[in-house]
Amino acid sequence: MQKLWLVFAQSVTVCLGVLFVATLFRHDLLPGKTDIGTLHEIVRDNGSAPPGSFRDAARKAMPSVVNIFTSKEVRARRSPLFPDNPELRRFFGDNLPPETHQQLSLGSGVIVLSEGYILTNDHVIDGAEEIQVVLSDGRTVPASVVGADPETDIAVLKIALKGLPAITFGTSEQVRVGDVALAIGNPFGVGETVTMGIISALGRSRLGINTFENFIQTDAAINPGNSGGALVDAAGNLIGINSAIYSKSGGSQGIGFSIPVSIAKNVMEEIIKTGSVTRGWIGVEVQDLTPELAESFRLDKPVGALISAILKGGPAEKAGIRPGDILVEINGTPIVDSQDMLNRVAALKPAQNAKIKVLRNREAQVFTVLIGKRPKGSIRNLDEDEEGDPAQ
Repeated sequence: MQKLWLVFAQSVTVCLGVLFVATLFRHDLLPGKTDIGTLHEIVRDNGSAPPGSFRDAARKAMPSVVNIFTSKEVRARRSPLFPDNPELRRFFGDNLPPETHQQLSLGSGVIVLSEGYILTNDHVIDGAEEIQVVLSDGRTVPASVVGADPETDIAVLKIALKGLPAITFGTSEQVRVGDVALAIGNPFGVGETVTMGIISALGRSRLGINTFENFIQTDAAINPGNSGGALVDAAGNLIGINSAIYSKSGGSQGIGFSIPVSIAKNVMEEIIKTGSVTRGWIGVEVQDLTPELAESFRLDKPVGALISAILKGGPAEKAGIRPGDILVEINGTPIVDSQDMLNRVAALKPAQNAKIKVLRNREAQVFTVLIGKRPKGSIRNLDEDEEGDPAQ
């Protein structure tokens, strides 16, 4: 009897072993089981990004983008119903409407140097009495203005912190239409946000936004609060400072404008060194040479800038240049139009001589002009034929 139990126990053990092996390796042999095939799952090492993702670019650039909160006292207009009358104030007490109120605004900025220097738009901090910067790690610190350049809408701030995550600068020369672009900022105050698009156009000017314009156009969504934020390439490198949008509703309509990093970098470096930006000036007002004007001057093509007015006693007049002259070259470089002339003169150093070639009665003449320093609020030679709104 004992042998029978032993044989039975061994048989059961063998059967259970066979069933376990079949279940583990050959479940298709078991009754009631249907073969559903082998599932293929993606295995990524170290959390690598899926194809087409820009998470690495965003992760690289986002810590360098900050939020900027500004406030200033704004004097309110006194309503005719509440004139500024001491007797009326004594009667109404503190129920009169306040003469001033606190105006708050929101923008963005980019940490460009780990020592606490931040790049943003001039219109973000213009007139601000108090500036607060919120870092990506949540810290809020006060900021001071190092300097600003309204003519390019660039400003530099400084905070009393070091070891900050500074952004990596790209190069404007490598940016091409069709490149992927990411806009990083704080739109509508909802928090740090990344939007994606492409570079739609380069060299946009005559928008009536700044005096000196050479914008990158992108369809990456730029909304109020994005001003001063970063426009980066697919590798997370800075290629522009978000500045304005074309909009009739106040929100993004797929046309945003960013200041190229080359311009922003040059202005930033000069502001950090000297506190301001110095530009060349010759004291003339110019306009584009239209086909009709070119025909009236009996020129082959409408290239150059027509000098329509000249400042008495200015550098150009002292050199012998007159209204009606057509400026065609500066230091041997051809001038395309009035905007090109404005940019090239501004790039010249004051107190240095420049060779300026003009056409007078269809004859070329070259004048040596001692470049002056461009005064603030100089004449803007721009045709404001488009509507541009600051993204703040």
